[in-house]
Amino acid sequence: MGARRVLLIAVLAAAVLIGFVAVQNLASSAVYYLTPTEARDRHIAAGTAARLGGQVEAGSLRYDPQTRDLRFTLTDGTARVTVIGTGAPPSLLREGAGAVVEGSFASDGTFRATQVIAKHDEQYAPPSPGATPSHQTP
Repeated sequence: MGARRVLLIAVLAAAVLIGFVAVQNLASSAVYYLTPTEARDRHIAAGTAARLGGQVEAGSLRYDPQTRDLRFTLTDGTARVTVIGTGAPPSLLREGAGAVVEGSFASDGTFRATQVIAKHDEQYAPPSPGATPSHQTP
């Protein structure tokens, strides 16, 4: 009877350990982001790392290839956030399409992106070989 009890405790301890490791791995690989409305409502302090997700507002996407300055407005239909970044935009980044940005808010309320991730819908098809994305010049 004592051996069965020790075996049961060992199995339970192993199950708890496996569950703990699984939860830790899921938490570190999960990507959570706030919508512009959630970010506004939470009053995130300037300089605090955050992820925002939303739609790139039509007519707002600007990229200067000379200075590599990227600017666009991210919206969820209720709130808007101006995103400022540096570097070439991802090829799938388009006005009206979804995007997730990582970075932090500046004191002026703009979001300084260190990474821009373009999202696509289930209708995604890769560009044809040799085709140039619409926001880039050939």
